[in-house]
Amino acid sequence: MLRFQVQAPVDVTVLRSGIPDTVPGRSVNVCERGIAAMLAGELVPGEAVGIEVQLPLAARALRMRAMVRYQDQLRCGLEFVGLSAEQQAAIRNWTKAMKVETEISASPTPVTAKTEADSGGTSGESSGGGGPRNPKGKRRGMGWIIFLSILILASIAAAVFWWRWNQGWEELESGLKTPEVVSAIEKPQAQVAAEVMEKLLVHKVEPTYPAEARKANLQGVIALDIVVGRDGSVVSMHALNGPDVLARAAMDALRWWKFEPYRVNGEPAVVQTTVAVEFKR
Repeated sequence: MLRFQVQAPVDVTVLRSGIPDTVPGRSVNVCERGIAAMLAGELVPGEAVGIEVQLPLAARALRMRAMVRYQDQLRCGLEFVGLSAEQQAAIRNWTKAMKVETEISASPTPVTAKTEADSGGTSGESSGGGGPRNPKGKRRGMGWIIFLSILILASIAAAVFWWRWNQGWEELESGLKTPEVVSAIEKPQAQVAAEVMEKLLVHKVEPTYPAEARKANLQGVIALDIVVGRDGSVVSMHALNGPDVLARAAMDALRWWKFEPYRVNGEPAVVQTTVAVEFKR
């Protein structure tokens, strides 16, 4: 079955020990039967999951169930299960739209060729003294106008799509809000002990031990001050100690951590806490 390459934010939710665990990532390709994606965590073949993906130009995000068919490092293949008629139609319409866009972007060459052929067929008329003056040149000019119009429209559409995807992926990849937003809107309402927040941790990504640190035999525990937002995501952090190479690796992993919201007076609150990440050979 024809697959369409597409890079779009995707969330995969899996139940583990009765607790929903959402793994973010981005899609690689999609078809009517399934989707391939690069995820921030590993899944197990045979697991049943929920998927939410916002396909480019689609009116709204698609939410569906799927089965994990293969897992290779961070690349995962998912087969859709029990799609509704509406979901099947949405995917089918999207794939048709992608085909149309491909055909439109390739159409200038046939249009130009046809225009030249039509012009050639009327060249005899233009040679007469009483016929229209140089219709071949007019038709050729129209062909170039059509070609340039389609090229400009295709370029604008591609630029808009790239900007939307790049903004979405940068936000997904960083997992952090800007310092200005954090300082203006999400100032910590409470300082929470590390052992308390540890009990609220629902999604943890282990850091990658940098090759340069391993080669230099750098080890130790990196302590970090972090700010956790009302939704449980890490919105700000800074390392308190350790070599820069290990601190950066620790922060790259913490971007993906997720906590249950800490509540103050029954309401989700922005809080500050401390976490420790260990690196050892």
